[in-house]
Amino acid sequence: MEEITSPQNPRIRRIIQLQSKARVRKEEGSFITEGVRIFKDTPDEALRAVYVTKERLPELQDLILGKTRSAGAPVCVIPQALMEKISDTKTPQGILCEVRMPSCTREDLLREEAPLLLMLEAIQDPGNLGTMVRTAEAAGAAGIILSRECADLYSAKTVRATMSAIFRMPILTDADLREEIRALQENRVRIYAACLDDRACPYDRFDYTKGTGYGSAFLVGNEGNGLQEETIRLSDETVYLPMAGQIESLNAAVAASILLYEAARQRRNSGRE
Repeated sequence: MEEITSPQNPRIRRIIQLQSKARVRKEEGSFITEGVRIFKDTPDEALRAVYVTKERLPELQDLILGKTRSAGAPVCVIPQALMEKISDTKTPQGILCEVRMPSCTREDLLREEAPLLLMLEAIQDPGNLGTMVRTAEAAGAAGIILSRECADLYSAKTVRATMSAIFRMPILTDADLREEIRALQENRVRIYAACLDDRACPYDRFDYTKGTGYGSAFLVGNEGNGLQEETIRLSDETVYLPMAGQIESLNAAVAASILLYEAARQRRNSGRE
């Protein structure tokens, strides 16, 4: 273990850069996680460095050494004041990690027969994005595709909102969404765009089960502007969520959750027949 006390230490300066700059995260292929729960959920081989406070070290030492031994990740012991300086949270839990970004290809998303997928265009709110990742795992989705205009998947707020699902859900980032739509259609995946247009039908009128011989991918757009017209035109179907009262739209993460869980419900029921 290495003890660090100076905020000018190169390791500390690196963490600050990774916390604050998406460009640095992308260049380094690393991001930051904070907290005991996500540390436990992080694949051992993904750990690049662990920072723990002197106060938490006695409690966490066995866990830390057990996870870092195989990965060969350095463990740095730092004072509480330094942890507060590099942390993105108001009340740090005393452990922070540099983690290698997971890799994902289109082929990873298509490994399942008739996969259930979520495609996101220009989602800007990190909390929404992280919630969608978490929900996609809970609904049994095979993966997610993010357009280049989406918020940074690896920002601290997004990572926290995923509740560790970021390590288990295949996610293709920085995608050319139109290219991916065409590729999925060529691989027997039907694209359902969530929007209000003249041909849109209620979301629960369609069959999303594997028995159709097709996979299903839901397209959800920007919180304020929705999907771009060209993206909508490329879809196979357009769907909307009927709403009572005077509400015009739902939160993007809520809409994605409803769509994914409808498909999950149909697939569960189909499997019982």
